Amino acid sequence: MERLSVLDLGLKDYQQSWIFQERLVERRICGQTEDSLILVEHLPVITLGRQGKKEDILASPEFLHQKKISLFHVNRGGRVTFHGPGQLVAYPILDLSLDQKDIHHYIRNLEKVVIRSLDKLGIEGRSISGYTGVWVGKKKIASIGIGVKRWITYHGLSLNVNIDLSYFSLINSCGLNENGMTSLAEILSSEVQMDTVKSLFVNAFCEVFLRIPCGWR
Repeated sequence: MERLSVLDLGLKDYQQSWIFQERLVERRICGQTEDSLILVEHLPVITLGRQGKKEDILASPEFLHQKKISLFHVNRGGRVTFHGPGQLVAYPILDLSLDQKDIHHYIRNLEKVVIRSLDKLGIEGRSISGYTGVWVGKKKIASIGIGVKRWITYHGLSLNVNIDLSYFSLINSCGLNENGMTSLAEILSSEVQMDTVKSLFVNAFCEVFLRIPCGWR
């Protein structure tokens, strides 16, 4: 099995994390580093993917500025999403040519990672045909939006842990605003330790993608 370098950035500004991710992608393309998994929580930010539209942002620029919520247009798939403290964001930097050059299969595997992680907490997650992400009941708990450059993956997924769900009222979340978002804290009626979720997630990721973690506590 291939090695996987796990990098926990803690709480970081989105732009700083994006610059770090870009550099790591370029190094992976050049063969200067191994596959990596970046874990991070972001300061409040709205990101618009390639299919995103300004109509997906329901708050005014003035309101976002007042609340110190950043806005970025990014080169990933999908529409609009929100990131903030209490949400686990994962950016896998993987060489898909080592496995299968199959982006659809890669996205399904990301969903499996989340579903396995939820299962360890006694929560039944599910994917929905025709959509990306993971749902619990009728509410979405994890969003996925990826990019691939020379078969190296970037961007990734977000899993709502203890995040303030009221933030999602500011966007038409992934174009599915009729059912809304949920979090581990809402489902379990109590705050969940982020380190516990990170550990479950890394273990599930390595199981699904057949990787050996290194640099992980």
